[in-house]
Amino acid sequence: MSLNMKWIGLLLAVAIGVAALYLWQGDATAPARADIQTTKVGRETLTREVIATGVIRPVTGAEINVGSRVSGIVKNLPVKVGDTVQAGDLLAQLDSKPFEALVQQAAADVDLSRAELALAESELKRQQNLAAKGYSSETDLQRAIRDINVARAKVALTVAKLRSAEIDLGYTKITAPIKGVIAEVTTREGETVAASFAAPKFVSIVDLDRLEVQAFVDETDIGRVFVGQPARFEVDTYADRNFEARVTAINPKAQLQNSVVNYIVVLDFDGREDSVLRPEMTAHVRLQLEERNDVLTAPRSALRRHNGTQIVMVQRDGGWTEQPVRIGWRTDQRVEIIDGLSEGDVIQLNST
Repeated sequence: MSLNMKWIGLLLAVAIGVAALYLWQGDATAPARADIQTTKVGRETLTREVIATGVIRPVTGAEINVGSRVSGIVKNLPVKVGDTVQAGDLLAQLDSKPFEALVQQAAADVDLSRAELALAESELKRQQNLAAKGYSSETDLQRAIRDINVARAKVALTVAKLRSAEIDLGYTKITAPIKGVIAEVTTREGETVAASFAAPKFVSIVDLDRLEVQAFVDETDIGRVFVGQPARFEVDTYADRNFEARVTAINPKAQLQNSVVNYIVVLDFDGREDSVLRPEMTAHVRLQLEERNDVLTAPRSALRRHNGTQIVMVQRDGGWTEQPVRIGWRTDQRVEIIDGLSEGDVIQLNST
């Protein structure tokens, strides 16, 4: 009898242990109520937008290549990539000695031609005096007149050559035509550059105050875009900052990218004063279509479908109730609530 009682007690202990383990596991696997995410229904402004990807580019004339109009040896190149320059700043200096010699030679030719002109003028006066006294022939007088005309033309020619030589000498100093930042340097001190049919490029300058966004808008959306349309954009490196912009042009010619027809929409933007944007940055553009103010909204993640109806889980009397709703405008993140909820209602953002 005592042996049976021991077995019965052992079986009861095992049963109690299994039941306790089952209850413990059940509690461990039950979803915790604390992980329910909630929010309150509120009022805000909803905006319909066209989403596009673009790139920041310099406006026409804001990026230029600066080169040399004369051939020579680069003696001084005081700039490097990233330097800020103003219009008129020295970018490069060529060896000027050969050009200075040409200027001196041209100046000497001018002096010689002027001396020849003075001699021709003196000879003309002498021939005129002789002709007045009857001692000079008409042929000699005409020859003197011809010589003075030739001398005057020679003076004009040598003066023009002197000006050309002085201009070439001035080209040995290469200065910045605009203000901006040095984007590229393509030559080095000591190199010999040859300016024959095209000016060799020395540096590239970009004016970072004159940038624009070129957005690629799908053909299905381009009909809703117009000049003057407000927009905003973000760049990856400043993801927490929005830049305000406005449409200034819509290119009439389409571009085919990955078998998709896009049109380039040009945007002018503010916010250049701190020069944080750079050419070729990717821009995530939102072109504003319509705006509705002070509407009741809820996050899209709060919506659920039940029997073909949009519902949300709303807090009522300490519990959660399925509430059918009627929605209006939709954006990427939020929807307009037309009926079914009131401002301040607490709703779920995830299912339980």
